[in-house]
Amino acid sequence: MKILVTGGAGYIGSVTAEKLIESGHEIFILDNLSEGHIGAIPPGSRFIEADILNTKELQQIFSTNKFDAVVHFAANCYVDESVENPGKYYKNNVFGSINILEEAVKSSVKKFVFSSTCSTYGIPEKIPIVEEEKQKPINPYGETKLAFEKTLEWYGQTYQIKYTILRYFNAAGATEKLGEDHRPETHLIPLVLQCALGKRSEIKIFGTDYNTKDGTCIRDYIHVSDIAKAHMLALENNTSNAFNLGNGTGYSVKEVIETAKAVTGKKINTTDCPRRKGDPPVLVGSAEKIHKKLGWEPQFPSLKEIVSTAWQWHKRFPEGYGK
Repeated sequence: MKILVTGGAGYIGSVTAEKLIESGHEIFILDNLSEGHIGAIPPGSRFIEADILNTKELQQIFSTNKFDAVVHFAANCYVDESVENPGKYYKNNVFGSINILEEAVKSSVKKFVFSSTCSTYGIPEKIPIVEEEKQKPINPYGETKLAFEKTLEWYGQTYQIKYTILRYFNAAGATEKLGEDHRPETHLIPLVLQCALGKRSEIKIFGTDYNTKDGTCIRDYIHVSDIAKAHMLALENNTSNAFNLGNGTGYSVKEVIETAKAVTGKKINTTDCPRRKGDPPVLVGSAEKIHKKLGWEPQFPSLKEIVSTAWQWHKRFPEGYGK
């Protein structure tokens, strides 16, 4: 298939593009490089530097290329920032996504895979979270992702475009060449590994008074290659649906830190800090639905495996993708 991957210079987008190329697909990557990296663009893809808010650029891209599918990653994804600057998130995550969807419909694209998030659930009533759980976001990031989910559902009904919504839990890990390099970095595992590398003096633990086993937040971590595999299965799917992507096992912040200590053999200093705005205490998802419907199984189900692959990448690329 000829596939447009938006945000393909980012963390999950680049790994998914890499896997799609390995499977023989023709990949076009669209990214404005505001958060992605040139060094993350996989060889064998065609790169288009463009912004999803620029409708003229998008019209040109879709009019000159006949895509079979769109895999849409391009988004702003920092919870704290979304609380401080909601307008930025509505513009990019909702308006920009609609721009892509409009062009896909005009160009008769048949399949659309959307990178969503477990943040659409907010504070869940039951754990593990299933797809039927009420979606009640508690921050603008989750709210904007949910807004586009609803948009995609209506477009699917009106224009018969087949869509798959994938609600990730915490993406982590790395492949041999591609890993996690956000600027600024806010995700726990790479921050902990930066401490192990001596690039950071300590790791801040945001909240130690949650109603959890050790007082810190609990999250469900999923390897980035397993997320990429789910996108490939979604492209083979001929029905519209929404799926959770997680391992069904939750680990606390302190457990992640202890695992990183064991994997790296390094001392990691910590400092207790107040809670962050918009952080649910527990987010653990059930992936039973995607297992039954699409046959998805995680290749890297254990936290130790996930942290180990990330550690190997960070050791090889201590500066990430460079300046």
